[in-house]
Amino acid sequence: MKTVKIECTLEMHDNYSAFSEEEVKLFQLAKSACDKAYAPYSNFRVGAAVVLEDGQIFQGNNQENAAYPSGLCAERVALFYAMSMHPNKKATAIAITVDYKSHPQFQDVVAPCGGCRQVIAEYEHKFNNDIKIYLLGREEKVCIVPSMKAMLPLVFTGDMLHAMHQE
Repeated sequence: MKTVKIECTLEMHDNYSAFSEEEVKLFQLAKSACDKAYAPYSNFRVGAAVVLEDGQIFQGNNQENAAYPSGLCAERVALFYAMSMHPNKKATAIAITVDYKSHPQFQDVVAPCGGCRQVIAEYEHKFNNDIKIYLLGREEKVCIVPSMKAMLPLVFTGDMLHAMHQE
């Protein structure tokens, strides 16, 4: 037997003072997107903002549906929107937040679901670049994850599917 240890190093910030104007703008756009989320069933509003390599920012928020599997998370809405408009541009960062006012039980940041982690990992793999993940917490708290590889180290990639067809 072999034991493998996987570690993740995160940056935790108590406020926005250490961040650039561009980063703060990204955070504000994620919060603005959160305010517009359509979440009548769960009341769990999420907002995301994705920045591309040329500085363009695309917002997304969760969109629920009475047939629950038909809804979509904020992270995927933002990434799919950005990539549908600019399929050859790399995403360099994503900021994600939830409506903390409606959920006092959340004291720390809320991380993406497994499906969203897989989608972010897919775009990292496609462009062979890391996407910095800003998890925005209550007030001005921020957790920075350097890439999805840190959150999802055993990622499933399209290379695995291609390998199956080559056998």
